[in-house]
Amino acid sequence: MELNRRTVIAGAAAAGIAATTLGGTAHATGGRKPVKELFGKLADGTKVYRWSLENGGTRLKVLSWGGVVQSLEIPDRHGRYKNVSLGFDNIEDYVAKTPYFGALIGRYGNRIAKGQFTLDGKSYQLSVNDGANSLHGGTQGFDKHVWDVEGFTSGSDVGLVLHYTSVDGEMGYPGTLKAKVTYTLTRHGDWRIDYEATTDKATVVNLTSHVYWNLAGEGSGSIYDHELKIAASRYTPVDSGLIPTGELAKVAGTPFDFRRTKTVGADIRVANQQLLYGKGIDHNWVLDKGITAKPEHIATLRDPSSGRTLKIATDQPGLQFYSGNFLDGTLVGTGGHIYRQGDALCLETQHFPDSPNQPKFPTTVLRPGATYRSTTVHSFSA
Repeated sequence: MELNRRTVIAGAAAAGIAATTLGGTAHATGGRKPVKELFGKLADGTKVYRWSLENGGTRLKVLSWGGVVQSLEIPDRHGRYKNVSLGFDNIEDYVAKTPYFGALIGRYGNRIAKGQFTLDGKSYQLSVNDGANSLHGGTQGFDKHVWDVEGFTSGSDVGLVLHYTSVDGEMGYPGTLKAKVTYTLTRHGDWRIDYEATTDKATVVNLTSHVYWNLAGEGSGSIYDHELKIAASRYTPVDSGLIPTGELAKVAGTPFDFRRTKTVGADIRVANQQLLYGKGIDHNWVLDKGITAKPEHIATLRDPSSGRTLKIATDQPGLQFYSGNFLDGTLVGTGGHIYRQGDALCLETQHFPDSPNQPKFPTTVLRPGATYRSTTVHSFSA
């Protein structure tokens, strides 16, 4: 019988000794204190730091620039580690080239039509950076700022607390928004993200994480053979600008049906107008569970070659599945490989795109005195 790393770590912890992942290196039963190092400097001299965390067999490296997950290493079924997230090895590429690799996204994850919305009778014009639309907060979204970062250990957990204050009017959004994001690695190796935000004026908020996953390893090639299951019976079709039409369409009988496990590439080249609009998959799934008080399991991704498996739980109502369609061979990643179309995928837990203009979608309005909260948990096994 093949033991998984969680069984090995738990057994060793019970014996009061360091746990050893099969075929890998030894890990302490408790989280190690986060390690901070200089990663680079911006053009104006601002220092960007990289924090390294390790716990429960998971290794995570995070930048103060955009809260970026620069690498996330997990073992395969034989205990062999690989980085399973796309990224760069220098700050210059993150600033000039990155398609949101590993970044925290805000104020509003995904698209807002024409960069416009009306709230309490007042119209707002946002920064437009995706054709006629605003994408991921505009030209200078949360991914393009240096966050204040503090490391912590708490019991058997280890993590980082990240802070960023977005001033009133930044990228066109109303209200000064104070954002706090906590990255936690648990003793089981789970990566948990807790988002919080408060505002002094009514505004809209939709925070998410934009990790590009390839469970076979960064730079290893296509993810079309990855197996995926999503607990969603509906999705939100889009127009040619990738803005939702407002319909909550059934996935049954379409390439968007992942209610039963299938490979990512199984239907990705089917002649379907929605796939033509996105040059592949770039759509929001309407999760069957809806908004929940606590994170619930909604998606499973598995690489059959390595056995690496990612399970995602969230309290959010939507999941944006993006199949890496715009990776065009012009970017070189951390491992020295060129990234091409389909070399990774994103699974972004969130509210729906363009919700501020879609009255039938769950609201993303945040008002003074209230606190925006959201949690997503990534669990790994092999």
